[in-house]
Amino acid sequence: MSNLVLVLPPTFEHHYSGIGISTNAPRISWRFRSTSADVGTWNQKSVEIQAFKGHGIPVSVYHYDSPKSVLVPWPFEPLESRQIVQVRVRAIGGRDDQYHQTEWSPWSTVEAGLLERDCWEAQMITSLNVEKSNGMAVRPIRVRRLFNLPNDSGAIVKARIYSTAFGVYQAHLNGSIVGDHIMSPGWTSYHHRICYQVFDVTNLLRPGRSNVLGFEVAEGWYAGRIGWGTKATYGTTIGIFAQLEVKFESGTKFILATNQGWESCPSPLIRSQIYDGETYSAMEDDLGWSSPDGLSAIDSEWTAVRMLEEPRTTFISSDAPPIRITEKIAPTRIISSPTGKTILDFGQNLVGKLHIKSLNGPAGHRLKFTHAEVLENEELGTRPLRSAMCLDEIVTSGQCIKDWTPKFTFHGFRYVQIEGWTAEAGVSPPLDLNAITALVTHSDMERTGTFECSHPLVNKLHQNIVWSMRGNFFSIPTDCPQRDERLGWTGDIQVFAPTANFLYNTTGFLSSWLQDLAVEQKGRGGVPPLVVPNVLDSVYPVVPQAIWGDAAVLTPWDVYTASGDLEILRNQYESMMLWVDSGIRRNSDGLWVDDLWQLGDWLDPKAPPNEPGDARTSAVMVSDAYLVHVTFKIAEIATLVGNHRDSTSYYATAEHLKKAFHHKYVAPSGFLVSDTQTALSLAIVFHLYDSPLQLEAAGNRLEHLVRISKFRVATGFVGTSIILHALTLVGREQVAYRMLQEKRLPSWLYPVTMGATTVWERWDSLLPDGSINPGEMTSFNHYALGSVADWLHTVVGGIRPKEAGWKSFFVAPRPGGTIRNAKVTYESPYGRIECSWFLKEAGEARRFELNVLVPPNSEAWVMLPDTVREESDKHVIVGSGSHTFFCDLSAKDWPLTAIKTYLWENAREAGYKPTGSLTINQYKQRYGRHIPALIH
Repeated sequence: MSNLVLVLPPTFEHHYSGIGISTNAPRISWRFRSTSADVGTWNQKSVEIQAFKGHGIPVSVYHYDSPKSVLVPWPFEPLESRQIVQVRVRAIGGRDDQYHQTEWSPWSTVEAGLLERDCWEAQMITSLNVEKSNGMAVRPIRVRRLFNLPNDSGAIVKARIYSTAFGVYQAHLNGSIVGDHIMSPGWTSYHHRICYQVFDVTNLLRPGRSNVLGFEVAEGWYAGRIGWGTKATYGTTIGIFAQLEVKFESGTKFILATNQGWESCPSPLIRSQIYDGETYSAMEDDLGWSSPDGLSAIDSEWTAVRMLEEPRTTFISSDAPPIRITEKIAPTRIISSPTGKTILDFGQNLVGKLHIKSLNGPAGHRLKFTHAEVLENEELGTRPLRSAMCLDEIVTSGQCIKDWTPKFTFHGFRYVQIEGWTAEAGVSPPLDLNAITALVTHSDMERTGTFECSHPLVNKLHQNIVWSMRGNFFSIPTDCPQRDERLGWTGDIQVFAPTANFLYNTTGFLSSWLQDLAVEQKGRGGVPPLVVPNVLDSVYPVVPQAIWGDAAVLTPWDVYTASGDLEILRNQYESMMLWVDSGIRRNSDGLWVDDLWQLGDWLDPKAPPNEPGDARTSAVMVSDAYLVHVTFKIAEIATLVGNHRDSTSYYATAEHLKKAFHHKYVAPSGFLVSDTQTALSLAIVFHLYDSPLQLEAAGNRLEHLVRISKFRVATGFVGTSIILHALTLVGREQVAYRMLQEKRLPSWLYPVTMGATTVWERWDSLLPDGSINPGEMTSFNHYALGSVADWLHTVVGGIRPKEAGWKSFFVAPRPGGTIRNAKVTYESPYGRIECSWFLKEAGEARRFELNVLVPPNSEAWVMLPDTVREESDKHVIVGSGSHTFFCDLSAKDWPLTAIKTYLWENAREAGYKPTGSLTINQYKQRYGRHIPALIH
């Protein structure tokens, strides 16, 4: 029995690797994997944890009786800075009295970072001439230090570089690039927190010989242009802050820190900016600048460095994974545009940069690469980029350039226009599909969730959602990756977080971002900024906004639901209280003030291109619905974190607000003041109705509005994420399926039919004639409307957590539409969950088959279709292993058709035939009063 369950390598906190962890007592988690479908129900009874410190230090052993396998408190002596410990786990488990011991898990390494500030000997250094002036970009710099390692101290046991920057940087040691991170240290609220990285360079050093440690630094987010007209938000001077620490076999330690002994020179990158791209001059490059064997004659250009004031910000080693290259994509075709431009098509809208393996060109020749997401009239569509140039350039030197890629910029693109790559210009090799590849880059989170079904367009929609998440989870959760914006809008992630948390393990990533939200919120009257990190205070005044500000409460809740980590709620609790108690502007009834402009149901499809906030649903009502929901949620959170007095107060406030909401917006019939899909969906999903009769009336009305809209989307930012859930909650999942499968504009599948490979910002970012939406705000990679994937995962796929952290979860797929099978998988904190179903039809008979894989130490609550919806009734609880269920389903109405909204449509259906050459208006006037409303 023991070999039927494997314990996977343990992990620490939510850290992506365990190396450079920022706590001295990291919690430990481990997952299980069944090696056989016959494992049966298996629950952990007890566990043994071993820790090995190395160098002859005995193994420490901890044994405890508990089923807990996620975020188990560190049982050993606290770690010291730099300390390395190896940990492994084995468990005893089974069912009833049939307990067996597993094999030991593989060893995992946890290594503490620099836990105290006095561990740092480094100083922030920069070039002598690096100030930004008149809003111009800072030219990147290089700094380096030649040093010798002792030759009488034995072998190197361990060598680490601890480094961060004002700007973004890349480390070099003895001619090699250190690590595989992109755009380090990433983007945080630099005035409050800055991340440092830890690199293992043990194998790159040369004991007893000369070595060179170097860094290249560019402005990045720190000193670059961010937002609209915002330049050098955090500082005008870029710099590097780093130290190399080497430990030898003899016990000798060597430390090399950035200080006045270093030297600097300009980088061969003439410019490097996030929005505008990068210019590389091969004519000014010294390829041996960081190699002790390649120091060249250009060394005379190196000068002394300048010390900067010691950073007062908090240094952290974040749990969030670094940005990395995660995939390479080859172009699919070379296009010659009507104006003679050469354009490369990569077949996928992505985020990243180009890579050229080899390139030759005459000295001083310039090649240009302009990036964009779409074509318009077969030319590069750059208008949506606004002021962002998205232009990379190479100035050739007459020598071969190998493995060129931009270093400190990134672009959102599918198409790249190339200028200057011609044989006539002396450039070789010829431009073909093998000459250039695209490097996909994003925060390298663990993929956890998948979805597929029998509907190819729905599958493509889901793939597009994944691609948009990849491109926009770039150090922070951004809104778009291509234009002059790329900001961490709080409203976007608030509606998308449940989807994100399923697709990827976002706990470390979002926890780090939420810490920035909390520190940015202070000093602003408790109001979270619209974007985090906050770079828009000079553009927008401090205006509290529902939905966006509500991310302070709802996003930590979503992360907790996915991870089961109560500490996330504890850490963010002060931030939640600040928002609910101080940030929200209220009327005397406790609801939102009526005269405050709100973003509301942003990007309603009926809103004009240049007025995206002109929604059909009252923005104040949307805000008040959210306020009731958020107040109930913080009351629940207060209970979980043990603040019972707060909990009692918040619950009482929430009940009062719900009554005030009813008085203000809800008719006794269940109809709402704002008679829209968004308003009704909010009231249903947030449980704002008092009686089943009101709820049923709301369901009827919502179905009517969806049918009268011909199943096309009539919701904006808020309603889109919940409307299919609302329809499902009132027993109208068939209507939800019909809405999902609609292809006409606006709908989820319209962009798919138009060739989209990511989610668009607007339903009609590309118009049916192939032209770009005329609005200034048009992005072709914007994940918010992809929040529909949460419905795909939980209703079509059928799985969702019953308790935070997935130890217990629901399996309740609801088949519908033309979809005949679906499958979801999810790597939960306990192990892999699989759920697949198949629908077989023979005449009127429909046979439903459900297959479920439950990981060890967890359980599934299975509810088959056509059973009652109450979660406490007619469920089957199963433990680990594979399980199969069958049931017969009654016939479903399909296809569903819309309510005819035009009188002449009804007239035609009723058999009325016009005579002569009547206009449409004459036809309606003549026949309209005789035609009843027909439902089809």
